[in-house]
Amino acid sequence: MNMKNGKQAGNIAALAALVACAWSGALFAADISNGKRLYASYCASCHGAGGISVMPGAPNFQRGERLMQPDMALHAHVQTGKNACPSFRGMLSDREIMDVVAHLRTMN
Repeated sequence: MNMKNGKQAGNIAALAALVACAWSGALFAADISNGKRLYASYCASCHGAGGISVMPGAPNFQRGERLMQPDMALHAHVQTGKNACPSFRGMLSDREIMDVVAHLRTMN
């Protein structure tokens, strides 16, 4: 097999994996409006309605605190909680958490 055929085979395998993920529902676009609603319900009491923290030690999302992390790192923080912030594992689905993360990205 020459390099060109090997590269094409690799591209085909990657495309097949992407299609399989999409077919299974693993890929989705975050819903910012749902994230805003969830943030208002679960997060605003500490982090502030507009992202300006009202609780000492809570990240201020208006200043971009904690937002220089990848989406999956933010997802993990929401799932596990930290200090006074509770864990949302089991309360919010992965999709809902990613909706909140997408909303956070609009705050600064």
